[in-house]
Amino acid sequence: MDLLRSNLSRVRIPEPTNRIYKQECCLSFETPRSEGGLFIDMFTFLAFGKECVGWNFEKTGNPVYLHIKQTKKLKPEDRPLKKPTLLAIGVDGGFDNNDTEYEETRNIVILPDYVSLPFPSVELPEKVRLAADAILLAEGAERKEQVAAWTADTKQVSAYAVNLQQIDNGVVIPPSGWKCSQCDKTDNLWLNLTDGVILCGRKNWDGSGGNNHAVEHYKKTGYPLAVKLGTITADIESADVYSYPEDDSVLDPLLAQHLAFFGIDFSSLQKTELTTAERELDRNTNFDWNRIQESGQEVEPIFGPGYTGLVNLGNSCYLAATMQVVFSTRSFSSRYYINQNLKKAFEAAPADPTVDLNMQLTKLAHGLLSGKYSIPASENDENATVASSTLTDKQEGIPPRMFKAVIAASHPEFSSMRQQDALEFFLHFIDQVERANGGKSELDPARSFKFGIEDRILCSSGKVAYNRRNDYILSLNIPLHEATNKEELESFHKLKAEKLSEGKEVSGDDIVRPRVPLEACLANFSAPEEIHDFYSTTLKTKTTAVKTAGLTSFPDYLVLHMRKFVMEAGWVPKKLDVYIDVPDIIDISHMRSKGHQLGEELLPDGVPEEESNTPWVNEEIVSQLVSMGFNHIHCQKAVINTSNAGVEEAMNWLLSHMDDPDIDAPISQGQGSESVDQSKVDTLISFGFQEDVARKALKASNGDIEKATDWIFSNPDASVSSMDATSSNTTSASSGADLPDGGGKYRLIGIISHIGTSTHCGHYLAHILKDGRWVIFNDNKVGASINPPKDMGYLYFFERLDG
Repeated sequence: MDLLRSNLSRVRIPEPTNRIYKQECCLSFETPRSEGGLFIDMFTFLAFGKECVGWNFEKTGNPVYLHIKQTKKLKPEDRPLKKPTLLAIGVDGGFDNNDTEYEETRNIVILPDYVSLPFPSVELPEKVRLAADAILLAEGAERKEQVAAWTADTKQVSAYAVNLQQIDNGVVIPPSGWKCSQCDKTDNLWLNLTDGVILCGRKNWDGSGGNNHAVEHYKKTGYPLAVKLGTITADIESADVYSYPEDDSVLDPLLAQHLAFFGIDFSSLQKTELTTAERELDRNTNFDWNRIQESGQEVEPIFGPGYTGLVNLGNSCYLAATMQVVFSTRSFSSRYYINQNLKKAFEAAPADPTVDLNMQLTKLAHGLLSGKYSIPASENDENATVASSTLTDKQEGIPPRMFKAVIAASHPEFSSMRQQDALEFFLHFIDQVERANGGKSELDPARSFKFGIEDRILCSSGKVAYNRRNDYILSLNIPLHEATNKEELESFHKLKAEKLSEGKEVSGDDIVRPRVPLEACLANFSAPEEIHDFYSTTLKTKTTAVKTAGLTSFPDYLVLHMRKFVMEAGWVPKKLDVYIDVPDIIDISHMRSKGHQLGEELLPDGVPEEESNTPWVNEEIVSQLVSMGFNHIHCQKAVINTSNAGVEEAMNWLLSHMDDPDIDAPISQGQGSESVDQSKVDTLISFGFQEDVARKALKASNGDIEKATDWIFSNPDASVSSMDATSSNTTSASSGADLPDGGGKYRLIGIISHIGTSTHCGHYLAHILKDGRWVIFNDNKVGASINPPKDMGYLYFFERLDG
């Protein structure tokens, strides 16, 4: 007790704003249920397992810890089942969920000799008692982050809903047969809840979708809320309500009343968005689910080093699948496991190791690769049963909470609990790893995925230009016309047409999918492509050029992204229903770019005569402001300085800058042309957008990738190719001397597959070639793969074969 009193200065009573960790060690995956329990530093409120707490004492000198140990309660076999009185599970009076119960013991422990004092005890100093009570009563930081992520996903009630103005103009909306009042569109229709006008939605980047009539109507009238027709059913909360001023999907608590104003009885409406194609896709999705997860197969569970599952934190399968493949590579396993132990990473970490990416990657690597946590769940639960027909003898897996929190800290979407695109996550992850390693190529494992791409542009003048960029993935279009089973497809389409004419649907067993060889996808990447409106600095005019692409280097690990998702009407990503025939070994030697060849004449430096560095201005917004009586140059400046965000934003800027001394000055060429982050440009390029469009979008959205993508979709005219290459020496990539390189032969080592209709719903899992056999990683389930779905992948990972 005297020892404790002498260390009271190293005890703090936590404030409500303090983050308190008490569910999991900050450096490992030990918990209060682990053999050594969990030690909570009573000064920093960080938690450590038995192995790591001594390291914290050495680093900080903090000697006082609250030790929590949970042990399993034994259940009497003859315990009678209580009759439930509430329709609930796991609560008093509800159904018994048979969860294992634990008994918790607490002690105050003083290092370095691990002197233990029981808690609670009246003999303890008051400060210690208050501190320990506050720690135990507080909601853990891990739990707080999880709740915050879930809360962030809920739609908010619109500020415009309660006092929404509705104009009594005699409009009565029929239950069907809707059409846009300004064009012939009969789908993607929105009902304005103020005046009852039915208008079409936004135009997509590729020209599909609506004609922007609904949003243009809002800009003219200011009427804020619209509901998408076809989404209104008896379950009225599921209706899609959009608020234009809030620029988001919202909840309208008075929607039933607002609909009744226009004669709509929501209880009689049925959802009309489910088409025959969608029903067919649903059946295909069920097939995908069974095939990719290898359901019904006798999958042998695997345990041990490198075979540790990841707990699904709630739609985190995209993260689990990606990290399992990433840590199966030599570059990442060496950097964060073989060549770096936990103690070394902790010593180099800042005061709070939970926010350090290097520390959390090392923690995750040791958790996945050591085998320490890869044990059957039945060994932890004497009541577990094992069925041999399915992968039921699963492991508990490790929860990647702290890693997810730190990798998603700079990305609002990955911070949420929504499903995400595994490709976007991989690129974001690689970017963060590269930044964390400070560009030191000898340390950066992300470098093993990096390669150079060179575009050769042949002008009609006969001269050429070369553009270079670096990337981490090779994104491939799928040329469906190269399918190898065209006769089967033709027969299937005839059968489908016959069935539809009879009012029947094609059964799942009869469905035939196109089979496209991977070689055709790779050839399509390198194939010549015409570029219209290319500005030639030789001809001093726009002309048609021919572009070909090749790789300037071959990375240690090549990631191929299959562009299975395309945008269809209504901004809805549609998944191509196709098989890709992928061999175990590929050779891409023929894809190496040759660079500037002897005898080729390069296009001279220059810029298009009709263009300058003057920033792009949305003239539609300018014209609306001018029609309100504002000066034209003032309006242009307002639009530039609000990044083409909209009329309201530009008007607010105008009203607050009318007295600026330079308001009448001409727009300078450099104004608004700030540089953009090249990594963000590369990310948009990987999505399939052209580099000049990507740069323009990022400038218009202040560098926000998500907003930039929306900007491209909302400004289809900007997607018109105008690749005005000005010089063969102007590149968006370094010389390439620091990139890994080698031969062009690769072996398939990993597949990330997706089940579902879009990248933002469904399920991801991974198949990885380990120790000469394919292994399925499905969240916390790990087992030997019998029939890996090599033809159904979304991302393919290849390892270069040297020699």
